[in-house]
Amino acid sequence: MDPKSMREDLRLYQSTLLQDGLKELLNENKFVDCNLKVGERTLPCHKLIMAACSPYFRELFFSEDGKEVEGNDEVILEDVDPTTMDMIIGYLYSAEINLTDENVQDVFAVANRFQIPSVFTVCVNYLQRQLSPDNCLAIFRLSLVLNCPRLAAAARNYIADRFEILSKEEDFLQLAPHELFAIIGVDSLNVEKEEVVFESLMKWVRCDKEERVKILSDAFDCIRFRLLPEKYFKEKVEEDDIIKADPELLKKVQIIKDAFTGKLPEKLGESGEGGEECSFLPGYLNDNRRHGMYAKDLILMINDSVAVAYDANENECFLASMAEQIPRNHVSITTKRNELYVIGGLFVDNDDKESPLQCYLYQVITSLPINYTVLDLYHIQLRIGGFAF
Repeated sequence: MDPKSMREDLRLYQSTLLQDGLKELLNENKFVDCNLKVGERTLPCHKLIMAACSPYFRELFFSEDGKEVEGNDEVILEDVDPTTMDMIIGYLYSAEINLTDENVQDVFAVANRFQIPSVFTVCVNYLQRQLSPDNCLAIFRLSLVLNCPRLAAAARNYIADRFEILSKEEDFLQLAPHELFAIIGVDSLNVEKEEVVFESLMKWVRCDKEERVKILSDAFDCIRFRLLPEKYFKEKVEEDDIIKADPELLKKVQIIKDAFTGKLPEKLGESGEGGEECSFLPGYLNDNRRHGMYAKDLILMINDSVAVAYDANENECFLASMAEQIPRNHVSITTKRNELYVIGGLFVDNDDKESPLQCYLYQVITSLPINYTVLDLYHIQLRIGGFAF
């Protein structure tokens, strides 16, 4: 065994022994020197353990010179759920915690309040794994409230990648202004047209028109109007009743119209790093394309061993994926929303009659409940034809 592996094994062995020993001391109520009063419950613990795991408790139990603060043998914690605090204390002694969708938000909030980074990180990891279209907006909002940049970035990227679908949800309309701006202002927004972003913003404004028209001028900086077709801009932006009623917005509209003709305003100056002067245009004149606008129309060629994407305009080929899992005959292929689906088929070499279903991202999902071959596909949620085995 190499020295590095040996050191790691010894460290893990010692950590396990220490953890088991501390848990045993707590269970047997030995050397307990503090009780946390949480609601109607009293939770015993060791000051040293709590201080080692939390700057909050370290400051509570010990002075700056390292001396123990007297009179803290019993600590009352207000507005904390006893079950949640008990779970957190249990984790500090055992590294085990049963997080669920129902309790993770409470555990997350308490860990943040009492500055317990180990539990905080466990909650972040759990929420990142649980991100879905149903909860991503709520998780994004929670991460901002609890000031967790890592989770906020993960949730925002998830939302940005599915923006066109999520922007139609009711939860999207309930976003606060700073939450909305953090999403629609990013380059990573997966939209093919800037019209989608503008229309989602105006729909959000009209959901609470009286209050939200007040910040529409700020929201303009998140929309990249120079990416809109001029005809669309004239018909949908200039003629919008809310925009026409706001003199400040009309000034910006005129600047954008001038930009379409090539007349840009002077760039604003701002001191950058090292005192250097930086110049930039207002956000509403930003013409950087969004992530989804770089999409190309490709021809995908698939056989039993590889999938190759061909760009006919540039006469270039790209290796899309190895394709060992695609059946060698009797498969059907269709596309929907820029994803490729390979359905059906028969592995004749090994008599494996499973029907794998794959999308363009090549993440295998659950097979069809009944095996079919020789079937035709259309852009509807039905199968047509085929044989059942």
